[in-house]
Amino acid sequence: MTGRLPQRLLLWFFGLSGIALLTLIVVCVAMQIQVPWQTMNLQSFTMKHYRLYSVKNYSSLEYQRSSENELDTAEKLERNSVQQSEPKDSSESENSAKSDLANLNAKSLKPMPKNETKPTEPDFFGDRYATDDFPSQTNCPNNIRKRVPQTPFSEIFLHSIPVLQWAKHFTPEQYQRLSHYSGAHGWGSVDIEVLKSSLGILNTTANRLMFDDWEKRENRSQCIRCAVVGNGGILNSSRKGKEIDEHDYVFRVNGAVLDGCENDVGSRTSFYTFSTNTMRNSMRSYARFGYKGPPISKETRYIFLPDHDRDYILMKAASTHTVIDKGPERSKKPPTYFGEDVTVEKFKIYHPDFIRYLRNRFLHSNLLKTGARRIYRPSTGAVMLLAAIHTCDQVDAYGFMTPDYNLYSDHYYDKQRHAVHFYANHDMRMEMKLWQELHQAGLINLFMRQ
Repeated sequence: MTGRLPQRLLLWFFGLSGIALLTLIVVCVAMQIQVPWQTMNLQSFTMKHYRLYSVKNYSSLEYQRSSENELDTAEKLERNSVQQSEPKDSSESENSAKSDLANLNAKSLKPMPKNETKPTEPDFFGDRYATDDFPSQTNCPNNIRKRVPQTPFSEIFLHSIPVLQWAKHFTPEQYQRLSHYSGAHGWGSVDIEVLKSSLGILNTTANRLMFDDWEKRENRSQCIRCAVVGNGGILNSSRKGKEIDEHDYVFRVNGAVLDGCENDVGSRTSFYTFSTNTMRNSMRSYARFGYKGPPISKETRYIFLPDHDRDYILMKAASTHTVIDKGPERSKKPPTYFGEDVTVEKFKIYHPDFIRYLRNRFLHSNLLKTGARRIYRPSTGAVMLLAAIHTCDQVDAYGFMTPDYNLYSDHYYDKQRHAVHFYANHDMRMEMKLWQELHQAGLINLFMRQ
């Protein structure tokens, strides 16, 4: 009897232990079913921390930033996903981005009612803009503005949007309004004193008007004809140089290499569009192709796309021939990117309302639904072309992406063929679709090989 007792106790012990282990497993399984593991991808994070507002007649949804939670994924994307060089304005959109202009017969994006946005939660999109009522500089009978009402773009096109900003645009009230928007879309990235002093020197008619010398031209035509030249490989061997130079004004952007390419792209530059970042990146990346900096001529004007405060700082220093004592452009001598004798009348700067208007109404990309929304903006080339559409009477566009872009190299000056690059901060496929629609609407004449 005494020998069997330990054996029975041992059997009871193993039996109870098995039952306890089985019970524990059942409880764990039940808890796992009820409370999934806390995994969160970028999309679920974005959807959780942003309130959604449906936007009438736009295929995408507008997101309004929550005051309690800041999405820091965009900064990581900016460091990790966006290549440092932006000279070729592109986007990273492997799946063909669905253009929000697919149905341009829809009505325009309406301003959101004021009661939908709390004062402490500024609207990310801000579809309200300043207005400028400038009389037309010509009596062109068939200019773009007169053709717009007969096109699908009539509901989204604003005739009184300010394309350029100058001294009169700065007021404390305007700073309060635009400081809600960062980057190129507002003044939120610019110190108020930097902004005030920089815009303060842009106080001439030349800074206010795009075509400040038009009335002084002796042989001016009835209409202002503009050639807007991108850097796409489609221009290689195009022999369009003479045709481009025959326009009243020629727009160029970023790494516009001219030496040795005149037969294809011409030699004149009336307006050079850039940001400080894209210009400096172009000088590094395309030096081997002959690009040494912005074109310099008596005709050339320089239009800043102000991404950061450094654009305002460089513009002021170059205009006043003073040194820059801080930031990436700091130096012991005044900047000479634009020539040693450049004057303030040579400089213009895009209005942030205009950039935000282009993003909201013309290039409202699906990237705005993702964490990349805080770094997304229209490409520098897109801003240049759309600015021309809003100021010129007639626009011929060259070197912009077309559906057969795979047949051409990235740039017209490439010595060897390079595939077109796409980056995360632009939606180049959507821009390509927009150029086709503007061409079909008769608002631009787009150069295409096929």
